[in-house]
Amino acid sequence: MRLHDLVDAVTGDEPPMSRTVDDIITAGRRAQRRRRAGFASAGAAGLVVAVVAGAFVVPALGAQQSPPAAPFAAGAAASEPAGAEWPDAASFTFTFTGYDAGTLHVQDPIVASTAYQIAPVYSDGHTSNDKPMTRQEVEEQGDAFLRNKENGKPALLAYLTVYRPGAFDPAGIKDGANVTVAGRRAVQATLPVGLDPQRPVDGGNKLFAWEYADNAWAAVTSYSGDKATPSFEELGGLVEGLKPSRPTPALVPFTVGYLPDGYVPLQIGTHATAGLGGIAAARGGDYGGATYTRSAAPTTGLTAPYEASEGGIKDGFHISVIPSSSANQTPEPGVTKCYDVPDRPGWNGPQVDIWCQFRSADGAVVVEVSPDSAGNTLPRVELEKIAKGITVADVEDESTWTPAATALRP
Repeated sequence: MRLHDLVDAVTGDEPPMSRTVDDIITAGRRAQRRRRAGFASAGAAGLVVAVVAGAFVVPALGAQQSPPAAPFAAGAAASEPAGAEWPDAASFTFTFTGYDAGTLHVQDPIVASTAYQIAPVYSDGHTSNDKPMTRQEVEEQGDAFLRNKENGKPALLAYLTVYRPGAFDPAGIKDGANVTVAGRRAVQATLPVGLDPQRPVDGGNKLFAWEYADNAWAAVTSYSGDKATPSFEELGGLVEGLKPSRPTPALVPFTVGYLPDGYVPLQIGTHATAGLGGIAAARGGDYGGATYTRSAAPTTGLTAPYEASEGGIKDGFHISVIPSSSANQTPEPGVTKCYDVPDRPGWNGPQVDIWCQFRSADGAVVVEVSPDSAGNTLPRVELEKIAKGITVADVEDESTWTPAATALRP
């Protein structure tokens, strides 16, 4: 299953209870068939792209607006200078920190890739369900929760993606409206239900992107159970708060000792699993993760993180370092074990799960290695070799962790 399946589950009025996290967050981490039994129905709305029906695009902050059909031309004027110089940092490096903008709160980034960094965004008026929940907890919430509300607040999945210079293509945003906010070029659009561009747009699904430095863009993606909030004006309020910080290498609590030929690191999560899955469970207590692909993914022409881009992540695999209490299979301490689940029913037909786990000698930590569901070709023996080659640091002592750029290669 791909990310669009997760999105569909989140955005439906009443997600079927049978769609557990095992069926949903497979978007690159099918190995994590574990605790988040209620994630799909509970409101992954804290994670990807969500809801409603009705297209509208409004000017941000009373800004100048050009027709939606007119994308940025190659020779368009650059935005005003940022006022602070952004560093030319290497991949898997964090170059900004969290900040507040009205009712929106950008957290420190927890995902880094070869093309961008991602940070969760929370809102005072919304519930972000990025903590694991059991099926019982979900069922106890009742219909209101299944309809993406908790304690009277609509659910929200929002995240800020800060792209490296040249990585983001504003002209690729379908039906994007050009605006100017705080002296900067920007584009805003209402997104479809799910990730299929042919489906109707939903007023609660918004993208707002701006040029934070010359040819460098940031984009906030918001999937809300409320069509009206956050508004484009509120999202535009994030522009002035984004500032460069001292470059900090992203750390992971493991090192790899073996990689199959041709596979290269794509993205990582620190204190989270990799990619949008890590954003979806940002407060789930995971330790770290990484995604690899057979060949390098494009680092230009992007309009969304890799999982949410057309085609998604193909022929890749994922490493996740998690608490053993979060794993639904736990081998004996100090043992690596692989599991097969043949012909598991899936939304797109029968699927085969293969994943390998290693449990630390003290039993507290589990390392999962799993192939991506989209066209993976890694056999079980390779997954097992990857798992056996991973060395885990002290997950409670970040001083023992390794910069991702070093840790991800043997």
